[in-house]
Amino acid sequence: MSFGHEAERHRRELVAHCYRMLGSVDDAEDAVQETYLRAWRAIDDFEGRSSLRVWLYRIATNVCLTALSHHSRRVLPSGLTAPSDDPHRQTAFADPEVRWLQPLPDALVTSEDDDPAAITAMRDSIRLALIASLQHLPPRQRAVLVLRDVLAFTAPEVAEVLDMSVDAVKSALRRARVRLAEVSPATRPTPEPTDQRARELLRRYLDAFEQSDAAALEELLRADAALEMVPARTWFAGKTTCAPYLATHAMEEPGDWRMEPLRVNGRLGAVSYLRGRRFALVVLDLAEDGIARITLFGDPVLDTAVSRACAAAGARPRRTG
Repeated sequence: MSFGHEAERHRRELVAHCYRMLGSVDDAEDAVQETYLRAWRAIDDFEGRSSLRVWLYRIATNVCLTALSHHSRRVLPSGLTAPSDDPHRQTAFADPEVRWLQPLPDALVTSEDDDPAAITAMRDSIRLALIASLQHLPPRQRAVLVLRDVLAFTAPEVAEVLDMSVDAVKSALRRARVRLAEVSPATRPTPEPTDQRARELLRRYLDAFEQSDAAALEELLRADAALEMVPARTWFAGKTTCAPYLATHAMEEPGDWRMEPLRVNGRLGAVSYLRGRRFALVVLDLAEDGIARITLFGDPVLDTAVSRACAAAGARPRRTG
């Protein structure tokens, strides 16, 4: 088997790896392209002392570390400010220089031909909450944690990838785990819905928007539901603020909204169209008893993410107006 064919087998997982490191699908795909370019240039130096996969991860991780040395972390609205307690206040948009976390359509990193267990593991490892938390770690700690705890590389393999000692890897991993626990939301475990229940909640969410039924949408929200809307700084925590905001600012006339299902960041979601124009990419965190979180991505990341998802799935992007 040729080097090119063998290396290409790892492209999807490398995109996912670079996305975990960088928080951007655009930057992740650029990093993977740079990884393959460097690999082609250095193929004569690859002596098989490690597997091709480990060698590619070494190149990709170092490409990401170089990129991270020039940029600040990416964020969601909840990483900028406290939630608003006034659903009727005008939405505040963040400075255009804010580096937003980008969504990752599942179609870019999974295939229907993949093993079901591998698909489940991939979806768990690209959750928005995890990616947002990883952004708080220093780049090298982030790399160690992702390689060890997400990809299950051994400590010696991580040491090889990052050109560190095994003891240094273990020390960095301890610090990364402590920091991740500090920045991750301290919430009670949310029971995951069954596949059937998740599909039912998604269907009801889509129907509520298409029928502009604010009461039906409110019924779907958990008491502790949250709502974030990139690129707005304003976000809401709790059904008592999320529901009035959606009723006031999101409900249009029946038929104005059209929703198309799409898997994003390992979760069920949708692309929303308002009067025929693409409006937002929606990611839903679902629990057995309702919707726990709604994260909407509008411009400037929306069109890029949707177009890439359509291309990966072999579908033609829907016309936007």
